Amino acid sequence: MEPVEIQAKTLIQKSKTPSNDYVINPYTGCVLGCAYCFASFAGRQFGRSAKEWGDYLYVKKNAVELARKELAKMPEKKRRGTMLLSSVTDPYQGHEAKYRLTRGVLHELKRVEYPGLVRILTKSPVVTRDIDLLAGLPRAEVGITVTTTDDKVSRWLEVRAPLASRRLRTLSELTEAGIPTYAFVGPLLPHFATQPELLDDLFGRLVDAGVSEVFIGSVLRGYPGLQAGEESNALQSRAGQAGSPSGRTGGCRPPDDTRRQQGS
Repeated sequence: MEPVEIQAKTLIQKSKTPSNDYVINPYTGCVLGCAYCFASFAGRQFGRSAKEWGDYLYVKKNAVELARKELAKMPEKKRRGTMLLSSVTDPYQGHEAKYRLTRGVLHELKRVEYPGLVRILTKSPVVTRDIDLLAGLPRAEVGITVTTTDDKVSRWLEVRAPLASRRLRTLSELTEAGIPTYAFVGPLLPHFATQPELLDDLFGRLVDAGVSEVFIGSVLRGYPGLQAGEESNALQSRAGQAGSPSGRTGGCRPPDDTRRQQGS
């Protein structure tokens, strides 16, 4: 899949989520292909259907230039708002290694000493590349979405995303570098209802990784290809099969209206 390079008209948008004032999406689309992602609507402006989610990526080639111009025009009082990267894409998906748009935007935020909170939400270890910029911002935190500790389950539901174990290591690496971290457990997988010990294990791993907060998302409304009640018996065998699940049955939204828990 080759990304499509575009020229965007604007970059910094007002956020529709309660705990974020602004949002920056350097890309439209996301190649991680998570089966539950609520953002599958994002490609409608390019004629993309929800079924195509994960199979396209539009790269906002002028994102860094737009960030520079829009930050220069932003009144001082508005610069105190929380800036989220990102809400309907992963700012550190694989193509970021080539395009470096997220890094460029962080550089612009650092250049103006943006005083508001800069909040990252990703599934990718590529974020550790930008520890130098994150450490130089007045206020920054990095969140990693972790839905399970089982790499087979994460590979099944989050097709091209980094494995769950790698995400947990990324949280530890960020914490060790002095970057404040949080975890987003969303969506909440339904098999935790019958296997609560797995959820306990996930929370324990997050504590070990050093997160200061955990945000809990809504419960996934069933698994693609599984009937209600099948989860505990069939999930592991399905997770071991190759291929992508079909259908979008839930939502992985940015941490806004979710239940918040303090880490320890």
